[in-house]
Formats: sequence, structure tokens, C-alpha cells
Amino acid sequence: MASSTSLRAITHRLTTTPVDELPYVASYLAASLSDCSEFTANPETRKKANADGNDALQINKLKTRLTSLLQDRSFGGRWTGIVLIKATLEAGRWEILRDCAPWVRGLLAILSKQDPVSTKKLSIITLTRIFHLTYQYPTLVREITTPNLPGFITALLNLVNGKRASDSVKSVRELPLLETVLSAFVELIGRHPTIFRPFVSQLQKLILPIIASSTATCPLSSKAFHLSQELYVALHHCAPKNTSGEQWASACKNTMTSIHQAADHVFRSVTEQWESSDPSYKHGKMPRVMSDTPEFTESDALGLPSWHGLPAGAARLAALLNLLSKFISIRTASAINIPLGAIIDLVSRLTSVTVPKANEDVVQSNSEFSREERNGLYMELPMIHTACIDVFRAIVSTLQTGVTPLLHTIFEQTLWVLEAENFNNGLRESSYLLMSELLPLVGRSFAKANVFSMSALIQQCCRDLVPGDSNRATQEKQTTSKGNSKNTQVNMNVDALLNPTLKESNSIKESISERQNLAAMTLLPLLYNYLPTEYLPLPVRTEMERAAILTANRSAMVASVMNPMPPIKGRRPIPSILPFLTRRYAEHLEVECLVRPRMPVLLGNSSEHFDAEDYEENEDLAQAEVVVAPSAGIQDLSSNMANRIQPKDMFIAPPATTQNKRILTTESEADDQMGSNSSQKDSEQSLPQAKKARLGNNDVVPAVSASVPVTLSEVSASPAAVPQAASSTPFISSVKESEVSGLNSVAVTQSSGALNFTSSGTANNVDDSDDEMPTLNIEPDTDDDDDDE
Repeated sequence: MASSTSLRAITHRLTTTPVDELPYVASYLAASLSDCSEFTANPETRKKANADGNDALQINKLKTRLTSLLQDRSFGGRWTGIVLIKATLEAGRWEILRDCAPWVRGLLAILSKQDPVSTKKLSIITLTRIFHLTYQYPTLVREITTPNLPGFITALLNLVNGKRASDSVKSVRELPLLETVLSAFVELIGRHPTIFRPFVSQLQKLILPIIASSTATCPLSSKAFHLSQELYVALHHCAPKNTSGEQWASACKNTMTSIHQAADHVFRSVTEQWESSDPSYKHGKMPRVMSDTPEFTESDALGLPSWHGLPAGAARLAALLNLLSKFISIRTASAINIPLGAIIDLVSRLTSVTVPKANEDVVQSNSEFSREERNGLYMELPMIHTACIDVFRAIVSTLQTGVTPLLHTIFEQTLWVLEAENFNNGLRESSYLLMSELLPLVGRSFAKANVFSMSALIQQCCRDLVPGDSNRATQEKQTTSKGNSKNTQVNMNVDALLNPTLKESNSIKESISERQNLAAMTLLPLLYNYLPTEYLPLPVRTEMERAAILTANRSAMVASVMNPMPPIKGRRPIPSILPFLTRRYAEHLEVECLVRPRMPVLLGNSSEHFDAEDYEENEDLAQAEVVVAPSAGIQDLSSNMANRIQPKDMFIAPPATTQNKRILTTESEADDQMGSNSSQKDSEQSLPQAKKARLGNNDVVPAVSASVPVTLSEVSASPAAVPQAASSTPFISSVKESEVSGLNSVAVTQSSGALNFTSSGTANNVDDSDDEMPTLNIEPDTDDDDDDE
């Protein structure tokens, strides 16, 4: 009922609010439409919920109003109509999709109008969503998607001026729409490849100049480059039947050939030590007349335009390597064979040339070219090698354990490049990310030599997390400020405080360092978990733990505690960092498990016997309940006691009392016995009260009195008279189990307020026995020392 009211309120507000004010309430109305459930309800459910049938009427009113807004003359009205149409489609799904053909035609018409960029962008997003939702309904695909999708593709190509895109990227008229258009193509081309097949050539003309360019030469974002690369790889979906795998392999081979062609000109100033493992590959012949700067004047194997200059050639190499990574990582239409051997061979060529150290320039230099060109190449090498490591990452993340034979080769090439060019932030970040994916696969199988070769990477990771020279730099600043305050004031960079562009550049550097620190923080726990701890050098392990403590990396600290250094003869043990972990993260459950490990409870066997001492404390708290009716006979009473009192728990002394011992009295001790009886009466008043028994309707409820312990003798069968308690009500008896073992029956009688017990050993000697049981003494227990006397 509330949802029906919301729909009625939305429709009323749309019809009564002026069109100029609708953009201000569009977001609220779109959020309210998501709460309406009448769109997806069955007709029978609607009739039961609303007997008047107003829900169907309100839905028709809403559709009519949205159609009129989509055709409104004002920009605000059309913008509001697009926003609410998308919200209605998300809420209604099939119920709204089956009648959305007029909306599709209206949205396509907006793409050809002079509407603002935001309106066109929303139209593209809404149409892409409609074609995406209709994919699971073949009838709707036939009625809506198939007739309208070709016009949608044509309109998008016209928006980005695809006819002249082959000349230059600058011919793209509406750059803000380029990312939206490419995203729509990437999402739809895999679902409707046959519809995209006639537009493959136009799409190639659009995206090839974008792939060949770089962010330094055109104002496009990095997202546009990645989308264009994904779209180029996805074009193999549009191949004829059963040929998509062949087209993918052909495009991948052309990409690697283009990389080799660009590398022939970019690396001309150095002498390459690389030899191809593929006998079919041949080096490209260099022209006899060479220009002063590297250039490629022809179209390459992929169809990319020419380039001129060393920076353009290095950017072309990096772009083609990123495209190769997309070929490996993006899903394909059919099963393919990835040429791993050719890819590793290509990357080996590019990584064989590194930035030389001191006195190593003579080995790689080519005397035919200038030193300036060679220095320019060394400046561009980190960007190329970063793209090579990204190719390794794509291989490892896609194939996982299937690339195990190549993991050691990838590991060695990465460390080779990082050791020579560890000054580059992007290269270090890519190396950390690659090691984070490589260590879980092959880290535990590393030998001692592999771990030692990785020490430089580990130390660099720790230095990125905790700069080692920061304290030294602050100390130097303090000493210089004390010694020469005037010079420090003169050397202050005042422009950094006044120029906002410098702040922006600093923010870019901070974002790069944040990504690098995040990669290093992710790698640090994996070093503990997957590297053999016995092979880690002691200084490296110390730096790792220092970085984990100072950065408060909980995962790394837990991994350090869980993977301690094994004791080695002749070396002192390394203390654990558990106190630092407990001090910082005491509230976490995993830390609690490390500090206070709780083993599972071990339950004993059922046949295990326990000593009587285990039950002493329970005996002080337990209390036996035996309630006997006054008129009950001997047989009834004996059966009642047998049912109510088990043999094991039959005789339990009440709390704060002890069992009385048997004392044979004589005539000379009669006076002492009378005195003891008077003291016993006083002690009975302090005993705990017995619990009330639950009796039937015909039972007699006896009064409750203090329980008096009575001990029966198993020697004599004569009845013994028990002194009367404070009241004439029955009491609970407490008898030792050992003393009752010889009894055959127990008889209880009540006469003149006294309770008499009669016990018999056997059925034959009850009447023949002349021995009389002496009078029981109900005195408190005496000490053992008195009994011995």
C-alpha cells in the first residue's frame, strides 16, 4: 500500500510541477521510483493490493509523462526525462522494457540534436543499459535491440567524428564523450558481435590513432587509452563463425611485430646483446641514410601511423606493450593459444638494455650515434621496462599455475631490471605488484640463491615504506638552522607557497607515492608468509620488522610473529615483535589468539572413574528430599524410598552438618545423654529447611521441619527410637551407603510424635534375633582424636 501511494505521489508531482523546476527534484524522484514494486507485480497481485485498479492507471500516466518530457522543447525537460526513464527501467525491468521502443527512438533523436554534453552522455548511458537489459529476452532483442542498435552505433561514430579519425587524434570534436562512447562499444560488442561486424573498419580508424598516441601529445586521459586498447582486442568477436581465434592470433602477432619494428629504431644507439630464440624472426634492415633522430616513416604491421623522434618511439613501444597485455588478460570468444615463447623472447630483448652504471657505458654504446641520443634512450628506458613488467603481470594473473615453468625466468628478468633502475617510482610499483602475484605461486620453492638475489628488492621495499634518511635530514636542517639562520631564510622556497601550480605538482607526486606505498604494504606480509625464513639474511629480516612496526602494518606484524626466524647455531635468536603487535592491535581477534591460545576442551572417556574427593564440594550443596505420608504402610513406604532415593545418592548429609557416630550408652551415661539431647534441639533450629514436596490432590501435605541426620546400624535388627524433633512432622534421613548395603527393608512408623526405624538384615533372622539396637545418640560429630582416646 505504501508503494502504491509513492507511485501516485510521484506521478502527481511530475504532472503538477513546472518543467523548469523538474531538474531540481529529478534526483529525489529517481530515488523514490526505486522503491515502487508495482512495476514487477503480477496483474492478480495488483488487483488484490488495489481493488480500484489505480496502479495500472498510475503506471500508464507515468509512462505518458516521461514520453512527453523526452520530447520537450527545453533542455531541462529532456534531461529530467532521461534521468527518470533510466530509474524506471531499473525498477521495472521486463514490465517497462517491453514498452520502451518509443523511448529508444526519442533517446536516439537526442544524440543528433544540439543538446548539452551531459544530456548526450546520459542518453548514451541509458541506451546502453536498455540494450544490456534486453539481452536476456530474445523477444525483446528482436523487437528493440536489433532494429535500433545499428543506428545507435552510427550516431556514436558521428559524435566522435569517426570519418576523419585516421588523420589525427585532434580531429575528435567532442573529447568529453569519447570515454562514454568507447565504454558503450566495449560493453555491447561482445553481446551483439554480428551487429557490429559492418562497423569494424570504422572502429579501427577510430581507435588506432588513439593507441598510437600518448598522453604527452594529445589531451586524452589514460582511461580513454585503456578503453581503446580493450575495444581493439574485442574486435575479434566480430569475426566470421569459427574464425575468432585465428583473428586474435593474427592481431597479437602483428602487435609483437610492430614492437620489434619500433625497437629496431629506438635501440639503434646501443649494441644489443640479445639473440632471438625464434629462427623465423629476422632483424629489420636499417636504411642506409639515417636521420639525426630515430623515426619510422612507414605504417607498421598493425597499421599504426608513422612516428618521429625518440620520445615518440618510446611512447609507441610502451603503448604497444600495454596493448599486448590486453591481448593476454581480456576474455576471448573462443579457445586460443597464447604465444608465450614469442612474448618472453620479445620482453627479453627489451629488458636486455638497461641504464648502465658507472664505467659501463662503453660496453653498450654504438659509436655511430651521438651520446645525446643514447642519454635520451636511458631516460626513456624505465617507462618501457615498466610496460614490460606489466606484461609479466598479465601473464601471471591470467595463467596462474599454468605459467609455473616460466616463473623463474620472469623473476630473474624483473630483478635484473629493478637492480639497474630502482630510482624510478613506476618501475618499483610494478615490481612490487608483480612479486605480490608471483610469490604465492612459487615463493616456497625458492632456493637460498633466489632469496639472496631478492634482498635488494626487499630492502628497497622497506626504504619506500620507511625512508631511512628522514631523521638524518631533519637533524641536518636543525644544525644548519642553529648555525646560520640568515642563510636558511634566504634559501627558503617562497614560490612554493605562492604558486598554486607547484602545489598541484606536489599532489601528483603524493598520489604516485601513495600507490607505491600501497603496493609495498601489500608485498611486505607476503615476504614473511611465502619466503623460506631460514634463508633470509639477518639485516634484511631486521629491516622488514622495523618497517612493519613503524608503518603499523598489522598483516605484516602478524606474519612476522607466525613465521619466526629458526634458531641457528652460533647466532643469537631474534626476539619476537609480539609486544608491539599487542600494544597496537590488542582488540583484534587474531592478536588475541596469538597472545592467549585456547586449546579445544578434551573430554574424558565414559568409563573413567572419578575419586570421591571430586564430589565433596557438591555434597555440601546437595540436599536429599524424602517426603513420607503419615498413614503410609511399610510396603508403600519402602517402595517410595526405593524410587525416590538412588543407592548412590541415598544418604547425603545436609549442609553445615556431619554424620553422627554410633556410641553405645549404658545406664551410667543416661544423665549425659539427656544433656546432649537438649543441646541437639538447639542445633536443629539452625539447620536448613527441607523443600516442599509436590503431591497429588489426595495426598496429605505434611509440615516442614528441620532435618535431623539419623544413622542406622546394620548389626542389630531391633527397632530404635529416635528423639522427637521440634515438630511432629517427618524429616529427611541421611544414612551412609555402606551401612544400608546389608539392609533388606526399612520400616518407618510414627507413634506419639516419634519416628521409629526398623531394619532387618535377612528375612529369616528378623524374629529370631534377641539383640536390641541401642538408643541412637544424635549428638554432633566429635573429632577423631576423641574417638581414639
